[in-house]
Amino acid sequence: MTFLRKPRSRTAAFLPLSLLFLKILQPGHSHLYSNRYSGDKVIRLIPSTEEEANALKKMYHQLKVDLWQPSSIFHVSKGAVTDVHIPKNGSQVLLAFLQEANIQYKILIEDLQKTLEKASSLRTQRNRRYISGYNYEVYHSLEEIQNWMHHLNKTHSGLIHVFSIGKSYEGRSLFVLKLGRRSRTYKRAVWIDCGIHAREWIGPAFCQWFVKEALLTYRSDPIMRKMLNHLYFYIMPVFNVDGYHFSWTSDRFWRKTRSRNSRFRCRGVDANRNWKVKWCDEGASMHPCDDTYCGPFPESEPEVKAVATFLRKHRKHIRAYLSFHAYAQMLLYPYSYKYATIPNFSCVESAAYKAVNALRSVYGVQYRYGPASSTLYVSSGSSMDWAYKNGIPYTFAFELRDTGHFGFLLPEMLIKPTCTETMLAVKNITIHLLKECP
Repeated sequence: MTFLRKPRSRTAAFLPLSLLFLKILQPGHSHLYSNRYSGDKVIRLIPSTEEEANALKKMYHQLKVDLWQPSSIFHVSKGAVTDVHIPKNGSQVLLAFLQEANIQYKILIEDLQKTLEKASSLRTQRNRRYISGYNYEVYHSLEEIQNWMHHLNKTHSGLIHVFSIGKSYEGRSLFVLKLGRRSRTYKRAVWIDCGIHAREWIGPAFCQWFVKEALLTYRSDPIMRKMLNHLYFYIMPVFNVDGYHFSWTSDRFWRKTRSRNSRFRCRGVDANRNWKVKWCDEGASMHPCDDTYCGPFPESEPEVKAVATFLRKHRKHIRAYLSFHAYAQMLLYPYSYKYATIPNFSCVESAAYKAVNALRSVYGVQYRYGPASSTLYVSSGSSMDWAYKNGIPYTFAFELRDTGHFGFLLPEMLIKPTCTETMLAVKNITIHLLKECP
């Protein structure tokens, strides 16, 4: 087993103390979402017949539940796991209905507010203990992540260049970090984005972890050295900046962007249903109040448009697209919008197989892998399908830990193991594509 040397401050991905103390003193979650989740529950159920599934769909619609799994009522079906976040006043109604209809269920989270408060107090304790530098084992706000990016831009100019590709709906900069050894010769590139869905906090945590590992191990690990010498990595730690910020300040379980709709009160578009590939077909909704709302037209969201424009411009040298989501423990590849086999299936499938095995080798965590449509569900207008259709031959979407025990509230103590195993999978995919795929 190799241990990382404690790096000299010159190469460590550390923040200056002024920023660090600012971070520790920040009030952060003192208001904890104004107690809005008090008594809310998260319930898991599996309808055993189509009748039960249809009854649940109606019930979910009436109670205006927040579906955690699957992302749309459309996908609730016989034998499919559904995890549902239900407000306090609706939970008695739902539980009475389930008992009456004799539908098996399990309460995953008894009181959502208490779970959030517990996580928040642990975060405060951890931050107090962690004085030496930037802590990669806690979740960070958008402001902290952007400060971290600018700090690395200053301290690691040999390997890192941070730039903006546009502005979000609410006017925030969309920062991308370019990682790799500068080279005069042509280099292929890999695109990585995290946080397309706001509430999936483990995504941005992984994007930061990837950069930290690259900087710490570039000199000591021949595989990392090969990756950074031969490739550029474009990393977007927070794709949906407005939504992510909102999930810290107002609604922890917000998923969409924050754009306004002229005809409806409901805000936001599902940034992973807004791409111009079979747009607004199966698995996407035309209703602005739904979590999978596809938007008024493809690329209506400035965040999606900015990334699509960047990828179109650089598609000649971007060979792989990786997007990080949660939760399900899956490694998915195209197609998502239809049941069909991609032309370069054998290379993509073998990369996925090796990546999942590498991931399992660390803690024994099992990931399923396969085409998104048959492994997860059919969904149109996704970034992964769009990237593939636009000439990027190797596109993958990771659904990180877990499989529902914590759901979107993956505890901070699981950031390190999750990121450690995922890192192996990503390195595996990258090397596989460098070596074995044309």
